[in-house]
Amino acid sequence: MAAAAGTLRPADILGQREVGPRGRREIGWQAGSLTPTVTAMAAVIKSVSFDCADALTLAGFWAAALGTDVDEDATPERAYVEAAGWGGPNMWFTAVPEPRTAKNRMHFDLRSPAAMAEEVARLEALGATVIQRFDGHTVMNDPEGNVFCVELGPAD
Repeated sequence: MAAAAGTLRPADILGQREVGPRGRREIGWQAGSLTPTVTAMAAVIKSVSFDCADALTLAGFWAAALGTDVDEDATPERAYVEAAGWGGPNMWFTAVPEPRTAKNRMHFDLRSPAAMAEEVARLEALGATVIQRFDGHTVMNDPEGNVFCVELGPAD
């Protein structure tokens, strides 16, 4: 079907059908261009990888923190944690000889399942340390010093 008079869509020009935002192919216009662009579906985050001193120890912390398990074939050199539930990225942990030398440029923000203070206490018992407390979140380090935050939960 053609667009309203005076309006051309990429599908009108190319004779292809546009598919929605999660479809296999999407045809759109690039700003300032008369040439349509065709893009495939966007990538998804499959896994998050950590370089660390002890893969098994760090994987154990994150598995317990997120309510899942460490893969049975994990070793201190390489460990895998499958995401709890559906849709989250999996986590890989690989031992490397060099230590972390700077602050994380990326970190996790965890949402507490209940009250933030309770979740922070649970994570401390697993080996995390509190760096700084704020009204809406707490900044913590995992056992190898990787920064993450715990946000308020529904009980707060």
